[in-house]
Amino acid sequence: MSAGSGSVRLRLLIAYDGGAFRGWQSQADGRAVQDSLERAVASLWGERQVVHGAGRTDAGVHALGQVAHVDVPRERIPEKRWLPGLNAYLPAEVRVLKVRRVSPEFHARFGARGKRYTYRMCTGGVLPPLELGRMWHFPCTLDLSVLRQGADLLVGTHDFGAFAANRGKPGENTVRTVSKVAVRARGGILTLDFEGNGFLYRMVRLMTGTLIRCARGQAPVSWIGELLEGKGRIKTSFGAPAHGLYLRQVLY
Repeated sequence: MSAGSGSVRLRLLIAYDGGAFRGWQSQADGRAVQDSLERAVASLWGERQVVHGAGRTDAGVHALGQVAHVDVPRERIPEKRWLPGLNAYLPAEVRVLKVRRVSPEFHARFGARGKRYTYRMCTGGVLPPLELGRMWHFPCTLDLSVLRQGADLLVGTHDFGAFAANRGKPGENTVRTVSKVAVRARGGILTLDFEGNGFLYRMVRLMTGTLIRCARGQAPVSWIGELLEGKGRIKTSFGAPAHGLYLRQVLY
């Protein structure tokens, strides 16, 4: 359904625990976040509609601010019932935080101008039990000065082909602009914040894993520059686990 005279387009702000799902994109077994949302829409409005997300997240990746849109029948359900109605039909691991009517021209994916991701890591000897499945536990000593040098190398417009997992798209444009890679470390907790106009398949996890490898002294920080200059001819394979990654915000 397109948002025509008989329908209205809704914008959804969504959070979810990615450990419960096989990623965002709809799966044949119905165990994706998109599937859960489409079932909730069907239960509330009485017909199945495609829920279009701002981007895919992999299995295990969490979201604090995923954005999606969906077209639903006009006037069938009162506006005050949209939010509680959707959440009533969703599993506890996914929640719609906000829902509002938007212009038919709004598109969650094609209208996005950037995204913000956060990667969380515990470098201490003990992982807090409430962080299980929500933080990468990797007890190690890191050189934070090297970590920040590597982060600075990633900022800018580059060909990030070296930091993209192969998803069967050999002709994909791998040039992206990363505007921020911020490093925060406190009390054995390391947080990396990424902002850019777009990210390739597993790009944030591969950047994180590569930064950690350099900060541990297993590769020189100059290796990051070599990877960028190689434009995908050489690749890094040191990806951080999915469960430490959060889609924090979609920018419009």
